Amino acid sequence: MARSKQPPRLTAEHVARVHRVIEDAGPAPGVQQQTDADYAQWVELILRDHPAPGLPIQLFAYGSLIWKPEIEHRVERPAVAQGWHRAFCLRTHRFRGTPDQPGLMMALDRGGQCRGVVLELPHEDPADQLDRLFRREFTVKPINSMPRWLTLQTPDGPLKALGFVMSRASPYYTGRLPPVEVARTLARACGHWGSGAEYLLNTVTQLDARGIRDAGLWRLQALVAEEIDRMPAP
Repeated sequence: MARSKQPPRLTAEHVARVHRVIEDAGPAPGVQQQTDADYAQWVELILRDHPAPGLPIQLFAYGSLIWKPEIEHRVERPAVAQGWHRAFCLRTHRFRGTPDQPGLMMALDRGGQCRGVVLELPHEDPADQLDRLFRREFTVKPINSMPRWLTLQTPDGPLKALGFVMSRASPYYTGRLPPVEVARTLARACGHWGSGAEYLLNTVTQLDARGIRDAGLWRLQALVAEEIDRMPAP
């Protein structure tokens, strides 16, 4: 599919306007962190349920895993996850937000469908790959982004791939928020990983480069640009 002709309304200039240098304050007091033993248990569980033992792990990427995977992969293919959709439904007080100005991060929530890509991980040492991946995707207890095997639709037929879906039992799950509220948050929140606006722009840019136009995200990036345009000049 060809790239979209119209570029995003949100630009690098918008992102630069809201960027701030934030020191990582570390985990919030009283928040339980995943331990080495916890990660080892998750690795064991996912490998035990691997639908194709002995074959490389397939990983579904729908957001930052596309533009910042931090894990080696060899093949990328288009795929659709039925029954799931992208949503800024994960409240964060760290990474892309602070306790004073919480941010929102994207997750796979129930309902609809999500077009993304499947990344084929190397065949060697799957336990080490999963350990690094899990430490990237979730840090606190109860878990936010739940690893599970998803059935995806690809041009070559159905495929089982590992994905991370939002746990609605998480205290950081926001439910469905009005787009205007999400835009206000993303236009203002920033953490030591960067701003919500940067996170959104990277996502829509990389999706668009692959011919994927998520209507909700496309509307949202325009709303975030409008929010930043209305903010006083620094």
